[in-house]
Amino acid sequence: MLQIQSFKFQLIPTGQQLRLMRCFAGSCRFVFNQALALQQANRELGGAHIGYLAMAKRLTVWRNSSETAWLKEAPVHPLQQALKDLEKAYKNFFEKRADLPRFKHKARNNSFRYPSPEQIKLDQDNSRVFLPKLGWLRYRNSRVVLGELRNVTVSLSGGRWFVSVQTRRAVQVSAVQGGAVGIDLGIARFATLSDGSHIDPLNSFKRHETALRKAQQAMSRKNRFSSNWMCAKARVQRLHVRIGNVRRDYLHKASTAISKNHAMVCIEELQVRNLSASAAGSSKVPGRNVRAKSGLNKAILDQGWFEFRRQLNYKLAWKGGSLIAVPAHYTSQTCPCCVHVSSDNRQSQAKFSCVMCGYSEHADLIGAMNILARGMQKLRDEEQGTADASVGWETAARIVCEVSGVTEPPAAETRRGGLARKG
Repeated sequence: MLQIQSFKFQLIPTGQQLRLMRCFAGSCRFVFNQALALQQANRELGGAHIGYLAMAKRLTVWRNSSETAWLKEAPVHPLQQALKDLEKAYKNFFEKRADLPRFKHKARNNSFRYPSPEQIKLDQDNSRVFLPKLGWLRYRNSRVVLGELRNVTVSLSGGRWFVSVQTRRAVQVSAVQGGAVGIDLGIARFATLSDGSHIDPLNSFKRHETALRKAQQAMSRKNRFSSNWMCAKARVQRLHVRIGNVRRDYLHKASTAISKNHAMVCIEELQVRNLSASAAGSSKVPGRNVRAKSGLNKAILDQGWFEFRRQLNYKLAWKGGSLIAVPAHYTSQTCPCCVHVSSDNRQSQAKFSCVMCGYSEHADLIGAMNILARGMQKLRDEEQGTADASVGWETAARIVCEVSGVTEPPAAETRRGGLARKG
C-alpha cells in the first residue's frame, strides 16, 4: 500500500532568506491573482476557459515584461504551481465541489510550493533543507522524514515560517487489532464510544477566549497600520495559531488512540455547515433565540468534528481499518432494544428512557449504539446487496447486553412490536 504523508517543521531562516521567502510568496500570489483576473475578464466577454498551457505562456510574457521583471527573481516552478492551483480550483468549481476561486490576500495567503523533488535536498542529520534560490535552510527537526520526497511547501503562519515535506512510501498493512465501535459526537461529551467510554471536550477556543477578546480590544484601539497596531495584530495572530495547534494536537491524540484499537469505526455523517448556520434571519423574517444559537454555533465549531473525521479516515486506512459514515437522524431518540422512535425518549441532554420498554441509559451512549448498528447494517447491505433492517438492530440489542450487563437481548417479538408501533 502506498502511503502519502506530510512532515511539517518550523524553519530557522536568516535575514536574507526571510526577505526572499516573502518576495517569493508575493510573486506567487501576484501570478495567481493576475491569472484569476484574466480568467474573470475573459469569462465576462463570453470567452472559453483559458487552460493551463495557454496561461503558462502568459507567465513567460509577464516574466519578460519590463513592468513585472521582478518575477524573474522568484524560481519559476513555484510560479507555475500557482497557475496549477488556480486550474485545480476552477476544476473543482466546474464539477460543483467548490465555489468560484477568489483573489488571494497578503494578510492570509503567504506560501509557495516546489513541485519538483529533483531540485530539493533534505539533510536530516544536520537538520537542513536545500531549496532553489534560497540555499540551505535550517529547521527544527522534531521527527524523522520517511519515504520518497515528492514536493515541499513553504508557508507563513502566525509570524513563523514552516516547511511541509510531502513523501510517498510503501507500507505493509498488518492485521488490525480490535473490533467495531460506534462514535457519537457532541458538545458536553466530545465523543462517546459504544463500549461505554467517552472523551471529554477540550474547548480550545473557550479556554483562550478571554485572552483573545482582550487582545482584539487592544488592537481595535490602535491606529490602523501603525507600528503599535501591527504588534497588536501579531499578538492576535499568535493566539489564533495557538488555539488551532492545541485543538489539532488533541484531535490527533484522540484519533490515533481510536484507530489503533479498532478495526472499524462507525461515525455520524454530520453536516457541520448546516448545524452551525446563523439563526439571525433577515429584517423581514427575524430569527428566534439568536444569542443562544450563536453560543451553540461557537461550541460546535470549537470541537473540530470534521477534522476529527478526516484524521480517523486516513489513519484507519493506513492501518487497514475502515470508517463508515451513517445518517445521524434519530440516533439519540431510537431505543436500541425495541426500536421505538420518539422525542419523549430523550428526556434531557444526558438522560434517555424509552417510553415503550423502559430501557434507560445515557443519551450519548444510546446514540453511539445506534450508530454502530447502522454501520453494521450498512456494511452487510453492501456485501450482500440486501436491506434487512433487523440485522442492524440485532447488533444493537447485543451491544445493549454487553454494556448494561443483561444476560440476553430483548425478545424478537418485542423488537418487531417496536418496529410495528413505529410504523
